[in-house]
Amino acid sequence: MTTEPRIARIERATKESDISVELNLDGTGVVDISTGVPFFDHMLTALGTHARFDLTVHAKGDIEIEAHHTVEDTAIVLGQALGRALGDKAGITRFGDAFIPMDETLAHASVDVSGRPYCVHTGEPDYMVHSIIGGYPGVPYATVINRHVFESLAMNARIALHVRVLYGRDQHHITEAEFKAVARALREAVEYDPRMTGIPSTKGTL
Repeated sequence: MTTEPRIARIERATKESDISVELNLDGTGVVDISTGVPFFDHMLTALGTHARFDLTVHAKGDIEIEAHHTVEDTAIVLGQALGRALGDKAGITRFGDAFIPMDETLAHASVDVSGRPYCVHTGEPDYMVHSIIGGYPGVPYATVINRHVFESLAMNARIALHVRVLYGRDQHHITEAEFKAVARALREAVEYDPRMTGIPSTKGTL
């Protein structure tokens, strides 16, 4: 089992955004988040805190247009950092699963650090395609982007990620429960299994 620090630093600049992410999988939940989108900052803070990752995210984007580019590009870079920090994946648990309640809402996430990127996102109420959180003042967060966030994270980290809402009414509670469920599932999946000394796959590679 590797003892190398599982830390990754990635920067990505385009005409739409300039993103830097530093991620330590073996941290204690220390976070420093600044994307210019307050509710997304809140979600990334929850993700780092409940995954127990040390996570620094600094993003500047064309939020004067809307938050979409900044949010999605940040998820891309976060996924890249997660994939790089995992390294060869030797000794990890590989699978993670979590149910998270938030008041009237219950969300569930399952993770397989498989090397085969896939995302299933289901169960959000139809009205969340049109819901906005925040922006009074500040840059609003459109909940329709939740799926893009989870898809971008999964594709770039090369993990299989399933996120579902079992029930809920409040769009804030639903989104936050989803992010926290993903955090807890990731925390379990990337933790070292003391009984696993090699790659947790019958193929010998992930």
